[in-house]
Amino acid sequence: MQPIQAPFPASRPRRMRRTPGLRAMAQENTLSVGDLIWPVFVRGGENVTEPVASMPGVNRLSVDRVAEAAREAADLGIPAICLFPYSGPEARTADCAEAWNPDNLSNRATRAIKAAVPEMMVMADVALDPYSDTGHDGFVRGGVIVNDETVEALVRQALAQAEAGVDIIGPSDMMDGRIGAIRTALEAAGHQDTILLSYAAKFASAFYGPFRDAVGASGALKGDKRSYQIDPANSDEAMRMIARDLAEGADAVMVKPGMPYLDICRRAKDTFAAPTYAYQVSGEYSMIASAAQNGWIDGERAMVESLMAFKRAGCDGILTYFAPAMARLLR
Repeated sequence: MQPIQAPFPASRPRRMRRTPGLRAMAQENTLSVGDLIWPVFVRGGENVTEPVASMPGVNRLSVDRVAEAAREAADLGIPAICLFPYSGPEARTADCAEAWNPDNLSNRATRAIKAAVPEMMVMADVALDPYSDTGHDGFVRGGVIVNDETVEALVRQALAQAEAGVDIIGPSDMMDGRIGAIRTALEAAGHQDTILLSYAAKFASAFYGPFRDAVGASGALKGDKRSYQIDPANSDEAMRMIARDLAEGADAVMVKPGMPYLDICRRAKDTFAAPTYAYQVSGEYSMIASAAQNGWIDGERAMVESLMAFKRAGCDGILTYFAPAMARLLR
């Protein structure tokens, strides 16, 4: 007697992968141009486009070129640009006074963008490291990064940015109490509609190296930032920092870096259900871009896959140097 053959399982998951149309119907997460924030490096001079050697395809732009980049971004549908100034040694001082100079590079670029493309949202970074002779995010006193004195300076910096027209202020310094202090100051100054997108879970990471090249901080940094950035081994601590910043008045929170911390993104979204962003930082970008440049990976597919990972992890948006390339592909 022949043995009875068991029927093939009724479930054949490959049915829904068979054609592009079926795959589109079954796709669980989508990436849109509205998810993208483009980090841009601004430098002095006029009509300057200066490549960043450690970030293939990324340039430092003079203020006039930043305004042109904003028009390009708007044409592509990118809703926001995040500004980071390239500061030479002359702008780096012990008192960090350039941070709240109304005419510093970041504030000039903000006004230029708003004049050229009023609808473009501008995000600016709040921290002292582009203006400090130590390269730290706060004041250094006796070898210690002091908290409360730094917060007072960050408030001044944030107010100067709001006055220049910044829509989204991004405190990236990781000082205790800075969100509450900045929110209180913004309210008192009539900037109650200014968004605070807090770098609430910023880790002491090795993936920031190319960024420090891009902003001129690589040679300036004395020591490391582990006394104020989160230990990469800690997940619960990141949740406490996010809870604190939301309680102090943050409108949205960010996890930085991105891909090595997708678990933090997922936990943050599931725990707080607040607008959650990730920063695909310079090291993440450069690994993909340089490998693609050398023909080792398919750069376009790797870009899409890396950005989709953030959406799958629950992120509402992504700061990424791939923003223009991804926007063009989405079109």
